Amino acid sequence: MKFGKRYTEYVEKEGHLLKGCSCVEFKRHKKTLKHCVRQELLKAPPAGDPSSVACNGPIACPVCDGNFFPNLLKEISAVVGCFKSCAQQLLEFHLSPKFQRMLLRMRHNFGGDHDTMIHQGRNLVNYASMNAMAIRKILKKYDKVHCSIAGQAFKTRLQSMHAELLQSPWLIELTALYINLKDEKDGEKGENGLKNLSSPEGLAHCSCECGDSKATLQSTLVDSQAFEADLTCSICLETLFDPVALGCGHLFCNTCACSAASIPTIQGVKSATKEAKCPLCRQPGVYLSAVFLTELNLMIRNRCMDYWDERLKKERVERVQQVKEHWENQMKMVLGM
Repeated sequence: MKFGKRYTEYVEKEGHLLKGCSCVEFKRHKKTLKHCVRQELLKAPPAGDPSSVACNGPIACPVCDGNFFPNLLKEISAVVGCFKSCAQQLLEFHLSPKFQRMLLRMRHNFGGDHDTMIHQGRNLVNYASMNAMAIRKILKKYDKVHCSIAGQAFKTRLQSMHAELLQSPWLIELTALYINLKDEKDGEKGENGLKNLSSPEGLAHCSCECGDSKATLQSTLVDSQAFEADLTCSICLETLFDPVALGCGHLFCNTCACSAASIPTIQGVKSATKEAKCPLCRQPGVYLSAVFLTELNLMIRNRCMDYWDERLKKERVERVQQVKEHWENQMKMVLGM
């Protein structure tokens, strides 16, 4: 089945599962690009005409120029916002105490059992992956029609704007949530830090590896899209501990991220200045939009207990020392020393 037909069926049959969430208008964008193709065919020289040459450069398009990308960006922004909001609500519900869960269940109409939460998480992953695939195919078609790289450039722009769905930290959290829910339901722990899970459509072949080798989180999404997150902090070169995702999408231990921004851990990553840059990509301003990956944190703790306990003891010593130094500095300021 062609993706266009499959996407249309998804929007008609499953799009209502996420109430109030819009989808990329794949069919409308494809029609616009098809109209561009017809215009170019009307302008093209007759077959066999010596003046007929292959397209080697970008084509100026009166149909698309000035409107196509702004309209597409509005749709993508709406999808990204919906995905983030729904993911936050589901994750908050899972980690809340019983009384707060009851209030959230009434407010957001969440089911209380594991199967319902797994189903809701699967719907969110499907929503992100289907829209991401639609965006990719639209941009690819745009470049093919216009003999340009504008679509590729727009995709790069989405990444710089943190609007790339398959690079969202919330997708990492939802994958970790699925593993945590399965562990809670089955009462099973990964043997030697390794566990493979069979899963419903939208999170196929989900696995987490936290052994001595490189720590990774993997899953296969719709249309065999591969999703993989490296769970190794690029600063301390160890498995993530108390992980955070900066605005650029790069993952670090909370302590390592604070150290890179020259701020105490007790103040938190969001206390960094606007000029603070990501240690990897050197993009400024990414600390202010940092996301604490609580589900990923829980998953790593459950699967790497020995490492976690050892790292926790070390972190406590460092934080106690930071608190002591902080209050000593405050006392000196008060006393005018």
